[in-house]
Amino acid sequence: MPKEYPRAARLNSQLQRELDSLIREELRDPRVKGVTLTSVDVSPDMRHAKIHVSVLALEGKPAEAAKALNGAAGKLRVSLKHRLAIKHIPELHFHGDETAANADHINRLIRAARDSDREHAEDRGEKD
Repeated sequence: MPKEYPRAARLNSQLQRELDSLIREELRDPRVKGVTLTSVDVSPDMRHAKIHVSVLALEGKPAEAAKALNGAAGKLRVSLKHRLAIKHIPELHFHGDETAANADHINRLIRAARDSDREHAEDRGEKD
């Protein structure tokens, strides 16, 4: 695994903050409503940034949000140029992050199993 350099870590954090602000302030596409940037990883040469996005809405589709953000990547890069004091703004590559949706699905399965166990225990006359 490559060593994480402090400069890359600082840039990751700064890009995440600025992009989050820009997406909320400048983009009007309904597909990016409720988008959360889960991680930003800048390449070692600082030329590319891989950004993972999640959608908080219950029926949110991270892949659609990522597609919309990739379409707006040029506009976001221009806006970043005005906000950041770095020589080269990395190319932005957005990717959907299914972690939140997967976690929600697992939580629903656990609740259903727990409820089923409780019903079976009541049918047998047992207490919790």
